Amino acid sequence: MARRTGSAPVRGYGLTSWGRAFAAVFESGADHRHLTGARRYFRDHHVDRLEFGRGEITASVRGSQLDPFEVILTPRPLDPQTVVDLLRRTGDVEALLAVARGEQPAPLGELIAPTESADVASACTCPDEAPRCIHALAVAFELSAQIDKQPTTLLRILGTDLPDLLAAVRGRAASPAPHRSGEVSVAPDADFYGDGVRLPAAPSFSRVEALAELNAAALRTALRVSGLGATQLAEALDDLAELYAALHDPR
Repeated sequence: MARRTGSAPVRGYGLTSWGRAFAAVFESGADHRHLTGARRYFRDHHVDRLEFGRGEITASVRGSQLDPFEVILTPRPLDPQTVVDLLRRTGDVEALLAVARGEQPAPLGELIAPTESADVASACTCPDEAPRCIHALAVAFELSAQIDKQPTTLLRILGTDLPDLLAAVRGRAASPAPHRSGEVSVAPDADFYGDGVRLPAAPSFSRVEALAELNAAALRTALRVSGLGATQLAEALDDLAELYAALHDPR
């Protein structure tokens, strides 16, 4: 089959698990005519002024009339502390770190992603009395595409954000024990995973001057193999020294 040239790429949505879950609660129950029309609106960029904040999404959709229709989606809000408590219960708190890396961890998705139509209410200024009009569906598909690109979009849609969840985690963590300058220690009774198990204290250790212990000749050889010139090699060593100094004294 000949490949077409010069045409714009076809837009897609629901390409990831979280994006699919959000779109599915809208597609469920919608008839073929509404779905086809909404997908065409999405594909042709008919959704304008899309704004989503704390638990409410608004957008304008250009339809069959001169003036655009206004759409409001209202998802059931999430409580950050409840989400964190559930993650602790299953030992999946580290899923939040995966979100920070741009991933969509399944344990968190199972907790927060909408699963039924009632999880996201919709309203539109169009006269269509269908449970999901074409315009609301188009907005949902637009949001699904944004969730595909950035997982934290789903958190914001549901009225929270990654910083809120991380703050909830920190709120339950033990305060670090004071330590002497030059040593690193961990609170002996820190409850890292929320399962009530108290871990033994980590051993204290003194900081070392890493560059003083470094085999500089071996490092130069390794960097030279990478193709660095003499000037770049010196700059790399200077940068490394600055990084170690910043780690030693983060002020």
